[in-house]
Amino acid sequence: MARKKRSLPPIDALSADEAAAELARLAAELARHDQLYYQSDAPEISDAEYDELRRRNDAVEARFPDLVRADSPSHRVGAPASETFAKVRHRVPMLSLGNAFDDEEVAEFAARVRRFLSLTADDPVAVTAEPKIDGLSISIRYEKGHFVEAATRGDGAEGENVTANVKTIREIPAKLKGAKIPPVAEIRGEIYMGHADFAALNAAQAASGGKVFANPRNAAAGSLRQLDPTITAARPLRFFAYAWGEMSDMPADTQQGVVEAFARWGLPVNPLMRLCASADEMLAFYREIAERRASLGYDIDGVVYKVNRLDYQDRLGFVSRSPRWAIAHKFPAEQAVTVLRDIEIQVGRTGALTPVAKLVPVTVGGVVVSNATLHNEDEIARKDIRIGDTVVVQRAGDVIPQIVRALVEKRPAGTKPFVFPKKCPVCGSPAVREADETPGAGGVVRRCTGGLICPAQAKERLKHFVSRLAFDIEGLGEEKIELFFEEGLIRRPADIFTLEARDKASTAPLAERKGFGAKSVQNLFRAIDARRTISLDRFIFALGIRYVGETTAKDLAKAFRTWDAFRSAAEAAAREGKGSAAYNDVDDIEGIGETVVDALVDFYSEPHNIEALDDLLAHVTVSPYERTTVSSPVTGKTVVFTGKLERVGRSEAKAQAERLGAKVAGSVSAKTDYVIAGADAGSKLTNAQKLGVKVLTEDEWLALIKG
Repeated sequence: MARKKRSLPPIDALSADEAAAELARLAAELARHDQLYYQSDAPEISDAEYDELRRRNDAVEARFPDLVRADSPSHRVGAPASETFAKVRHRVPMLSLGNAFDDEEVAEFAARVRRFLSLTADDPVAVTAEPKIDGLSISIRYEKGHFVEAATRGDGAEGENVTANVKTIREIPAKLKGAKIPPVAEIRGEIYMGHADFAALNAAQAASGGKVFANPRNAAAGSLRQLDPTITAARPLRFFAYAWGEMSDMPADTQQGVVEAFARWGLPVNPLMRLCASADEMLAFYREIAERRASLGYDIDGVVYKVNRLDYQDRLGFVSRSPRWAIAHKFPAEQAVTVLRDIEIQVGRTGALTPVAKLVPVTVGGVVVSNATLHNEDEIARKDIRIGDTVVVQRAGDVIPQIVRALVEKRPAGTKPFVFPKKCPVCGSPAVREADETPGAGGVVRRCTGGLICPAQAKERLKHFVSRLAFDIEGLGEEKIELFFEEGLIRRPADIFTLEARDKASTAPLAERKGFGAKSVQNLFRAIDARRTISLDRFIFALGIRYVGETTAKDLAKAFRTWDAFRSAAEAAAREGKGSAAYNDVDDIEGIGETVVDALVDFYSEPHNIEALDDLLAHVTVSPYERTTVSSPVTGKTVVFTGKLERVGRSEAKAQAERLGAKVAGSVSAKTDYVIAGADAGSKLTNAQKLGVKVLTEDEWLALIKG
């Protein structure tokens, strides 16, 4: 009889330190998977495993709101654009959706909308429901009705310019038709490939010796990213319009009305969209679509719900990476059975030892998979996974699956529990756990203590430095970093920018080596030169400071604006220590907690880091952070809300303040401009009065922002 699968320890068993460690692990892991999925079209974990990671992150954040990281996955969407195409800055960010996985979460979404808007149970809230297309998100810009530009999602702020390729898709009109077309209309939707067209394409590819695609989504993404538009034109790509970005005039005041306008303008829309009046109706639609899924002729992975009224959408606004007024209800994952051949230990840039399951290749949902990330030693122990086990794996997309459980009844005799190494497999340094053995310590990792002497960490840091979210150096990927590191050509970031000069003086230049050529070497040096100037947020991220992810780096860049200001603040915090005014100045930045400040202090307290940083700055220029200009009476002001607000909810008030360019802080300091005090205001009001900070009532605040 199979052993019953153990459930994860409850989140409420975590201590604050354990929760911080768990959130750090999740932020780093999800950032990597976002890049693999959105930018490389080469994901390494299943949708189900990815969703499980996000759910774990959200649950920890919900219990420990003070520990929410500035680089939290809940603040992030997608991955940066590829250098293969020119980049397009989205005028309105292309964000993604939060997920629901069961009926209760859908019901909670509906209830949450009502709570945020302060509606009663009798107030109607209509919601549109439509199939969630498994394709490639795209934004198409029309000016005076004419198609002028198309861009991929990218990292949500900046995407790839694929205008020439999208123009070849027959379903997308070159000119919108009908009346009342806005001067600017940015139409967003999904490019996909139908099942029949996908099968025909793969048959043709196989016959000609070309690449056979794993699934329709990869086929669509690969077809759209062709450098030759004639290849894209020959591929059977299709399109559904369902959203918008910049619109000079809105054609309707509801989600359904705008989509109906899209159809009138000649854009293809999904005829299955339906208006639902309750959570019960939403769930009924979900079950209906699930039953029809196999017969639709194209891939979907769930249902999307959106609040219908646009004024409600405006009030609800956004939280981090997703709108409050929409959610995706995902379908369950697919499963298969295979054998675990081995568990391989990989060492990351921060020294974390990550176990990777090596599987006997198995087809899951039409895709052959052979690897799975096992997270950490606790995950292995929790599921009692052993080498040689027959395991159940699952996936919900073209990705490497997660191991759900081991089939104990099929376990070979003599197998033993996996013993996680206590030493780094690369440098032999001790590998220590960063927290105690308390049950529930899901974020505990074993980490190599070798630091700067560990080659694995050094290589991974260099890979991080040149990655898409950091310096984004085209042609200097992981394989070349591995090669150049082993040959001693690149050991520190500054070496990248002296490579060309050293190569010219070398007796064995790169162009004469096997696998290189004069043109490829020239392109590499040109790509390096193109990155000698870099934005502040990318530079901070590229440094690889622990706990400083993409969003944290942006928050720090927004706060300090210039490299000199950031460095001075970080050095002062390191010099003066915890509890000092300099330390607290950094800690007071919204979204930056002690964990991040401590990481900055650790980084700037290490002489080797300062030396490497100074060497790097001799070759690169860090440009100031460019923030979006918002003009309002509170733009640039720091505000704190306290007490119960009567006219709008606290969450809505904070979101509104941020949209107007204000910085919403969680605590009162001498740098606070306004404290908005509602009923039963507590210590924050007292602190404001002591510090002489201007205190506003809710009515005074609303009058101020209207002005």
